[in-house]
Amino acid sequence: MQNITFQPGSLVSARGREWIVLPQSSDDTLHLRPLGATDDDATLIYLPIEPGPVGPATFPWPTAEQASNFAAGQLLRDALQLKLRTGAGPFRSFGNIAVEPRAYQLVPLLMALKQEVVRLLIADDVGIGKTIEAALIVRELLDRGEIIRMAVLCPPHLCEQWQRELKQRFHINAVVVRSTTANRLERGLPANQSVFEAYPFTVVSLDYIKSDRRRDEFQRACPECVIVDEAHTCTFSGQGKQKRYTLLKGLAEDTSRHMVLLTATPHSGDEEAFYNLLGLLHPEFRELKDIPSTSRKPLREQLANHFVQRRRPDIEEWQDRNVFPERLSAEITYKLTGDWGRLFDEVLDYARDLVERAEGKGLLQQRMSWWAALALLRCISSSPAAAVNALRTRLHGTAPTDNVDAVEVELTLEEAEERGRERVLDGVEDDLSTQDIEPGARTEDGARLTELIDRAESLAGPAKDPKLKKLIDHLKELTEAGFQPVVFCRYIATAHYVADNLRTVFRNHQVTPVTGQFTPAEREAAVEAMGEAEPRILVATDCLSEGINLQNLFTAVVHYDLSWNPTRHEQREGRVDRFGQKAREVRTTMLYGQDNPVDGAVLQVILRKAESIRKELGVLVPMPDDQGKLTQALVGAVLLRKGTTTARVPQLGLDFGDPELSIDTAWTSAREKAAKNRTLFAQRRLKPEDVLPEWQKTLAVLGGEADVERFIKRVAQQLGAPLEETAKGTATHWKLHASSLPAAVRERLEGEGLAGTLRIDFHQPPAPGTQFIHRTHPLVSVLADFLLETALDYASIEADTTLDAVARAGAIFTGAVETRTTVLLVRLRHQLTVSHRGQSRLLLCEETLTVGLEAGNESTPLEEASARALMTAEPARNMPPPLRDQHIQRALAQLPGIQPTLEELARARAQQLLEDHRRVRVASDARGEYRVTPSLPVDIMGVFVLIPA
Repeated sequence: MQNITFQPGSLVSARGREWIVLPQSSDDTLHLRPLGATDDDATLIYLPIEPGPVGPATFPWPTAEQASNFAAGQLLRDALQLKLRTGAGPFRSFGNIAVEPRAYQLVPLLMALKQEVVRLLIADDVGIGKTIEAALIVRELLDRGEIIRMAVLCPPHLCEQWQRELKQRFHINAVVVRSTTANRLERGLPANQSVFEAYPFTVVSLDYIKSDRRRDEFQRACPECVIVDEAHTCTFSGQGKQKRYTLLKGLAEDTSRHMVLLTATPHSGDEEAFYNLLGLLHPEFRELKDIPSTSRKPLREQLANHFVQRRRPDIEEWQDRNVFPERLSAEITYKLTGDWGRLFDEVLDYARDLVERAEGKGLLQQRMSWWAALALLRCISSSPAAAVNALRTRLHGTAPTDNVDAVEVELTLEEAEERGRERVLDGVEDDLSTQDIEPGARTEDGARLTELIDRAESLAGPAKDPKLKKLIDHLKELTEAGFQPVVFCRYIATAHYVADNLRTVFRNHQVTPVTGQFTPAEREAAVEAMGEAEPRILVATDCLSEGINLQNLFTAVVHYDLSWNPTRHEQREGRVDRFGQKAREVRTTMLYGQDNPVDGAVLQVILRKAESIRKELGVLVPMPDDQGKLTQALVGAVLLRKGTTTARVPQLGLDFGDPELSIDTAWTSAREKAAKNRTLFAQRRLKPEDVLPEWQKTLAVLGGEADVERFIKRVAQQLGAPLEETAKGTATHWKLHASSLPAAVRERLEGEGLAGTLRIDFHQPPAPGTQFIHRTHPLVSVLADFLLETALDYASIEADTTLDAVARAGAIFTGAVETRTTVLLVRLRHQLTVSHRGQSRLLLCEETLTVGLEAGNESTPLEEASARALMTAEPARNMPPPLRDQHIQRALAQLPGIQPTLEELARARAQQLLEDHRRVRVASDARGEYRVTPSLPVDIMGVFVLIPA
């Protein structure tokens, strides 16, 4: 029985190979990772029954036989660096993510790491990257061992997007928990075990979890870290929102739970809701609502540590001016001419009749007639197809159908109001999947309706529909200028009508309609399939204004139907104009009827006012519309008294007098509140100089996009499969012919599902139809593994391998040095002990260093950047192999004398690592302790000698 205790980070020899001991090992059980591999390849050895001996191992030094050309030495350095998963930089997580965050996206992470328990409200503009910012925090807490479970709470239509982002970019495999998946996930679990205990990572629909029974179960089994997306939808009044708020308030009461709240509109015009949101961070922050301004300063300063809000212009100071494109906005108009204008006027008269005839009837009948009238105005303004569907659909609410005798469903007053707000106005923003169905407007006026339907049908097509003709003309301009447009419509029928007509005109374009008829997965698949086509036009309803990012495929947005909610316009445009858009210019266009009174009222009173406030304050301020009543009054002015702007809406029981004035007053109030809050909560923002050094240190340790690109191109060239550059439209990408690679590499790639010709890109966002190759992509791992095995163990490599691809030793004549210089590639391993909140964890950190030693001054290494630059030195002339081997042998003979210098370097790097971790993870109450111990001796991976030319 062995009595040796192996420390984490030490090397052992077992089963005929070398391994690194991992932190979770004990006296009896060793968790081991093969030398040069990742934690995914780890295995477990139970010492009492292990048949062979397990003993300490030392890393073998290079030999002259392992020499090759100098480029092969650079490949060894890149392979070592890109294989690191537990890098020794200030952040633990960056070796485990598949995205290279921009420096400004590190601000929330650094703010979070300053807190003992993370409580953060991230209120950045649409499209800046809140998902990445939140997931970075979670990944860092996971890799520091501070949490082991996590849940994302989000509106139902965002579940798949969160699941995909966590998996693809952060290697977190989460399950979606909603009514359609919960039974399957619960099947086979013990009776007393919750889904949230069985699955460590979950994405949970807010609508599923808010019911009393499920809420109680979730609160009992809730993970120690929660992200809440669209957090402002959990603090409004209303029964559904109230349940959501009750859920979050209960979760926040556990003071040890990490919570990250995300919203682009923290202040939605509802003061109570805004301070409820702040109260989730800390109960004291709710008091800011009532504290006199003279007494607020201490609490405001405390809040600044928990609240981050950046606008697009705020990003410019981060040396990131090219992150976002320039957005050029335009307006185009059409006129209600000829037969179409006459039909519009008759529909308007008919809608007015509907309302007038309902006077004196029951309240439900009055409200149904009111919503039917508004529906007709909305649908006739949208398209002939939407108007036909509205006129054909029973007033009492069957789904749109050609069967005019469809079964009626009698609605309650409350249901009628909810359906009207959803389908006639612009619905609620956290459930857009079913709100693009045309509302019903059919009454008992059989002959009159039949005539209106027939006339609407006869006016379809660009020859008689001036709105559609204007769209086609505008799309011709956009596509000829190279833009890929998305056309947003209000209703399903309009989207299909537009798409059908565009196909006849744009025959060489892929034209695809995507509406709420599709499931979220089908919508995603339909959009993704468009990546194969060039050029392309997407026609969508607002089901795509949230949930699916469009910046990889599209560069223009056309609002075919004006939204009556200004926030929706920003959401539509934010799908295309967002972080990751490669185009330097994005176009957005509003199309409206120059003489359409509905469009005119909405444009002047709602949309233009919203835009002027956004320009003035720099933030989007949602319209303060009391459940749509102001908008109803505004459109009611058009409906009830053509040519005037006053609206008495008896069915509402409200008299708005002049609705324009009422809306203007509400906007003014909202603007003043937003301006006050911008001032009140102006934060002491972290500046670039606070963040960029941490980012640059991390990139230096792990390597970034440029290092990955250089590595893959060089390896492919060395292994006989050089990359082929391909241009498609404006996008450039590369092809890798995997069939030309050595058999050992091909087999491993096939095991990862990578075979044949791979279309790849090295920068985010990748070109359509390509794979983004990041440092954690299987292609990088497979090639780096293969090179390291080739370098470390010739005997295990097949005969067809190109052995010159990688080298552990080399020597050249070069003009890059003035004195004989030895460059060592070394790997350092450190044990990092973290004591935090009463627990101690042992973590393993690794880094690859390039150490330059000039002859006669070996005790003082060159600066690391200078040494690394020497690895790219160009040979001045050929060096005969015997002379090369002689220089290498001489350098190898000096290694024993250099060991003290290397060990001193390892201790200095351990101290630097300790300082890095203490600096970025400072708990608010100063609890938490770090210790770093270097694992010695230092591994010498490569020896390269540079001789002055």
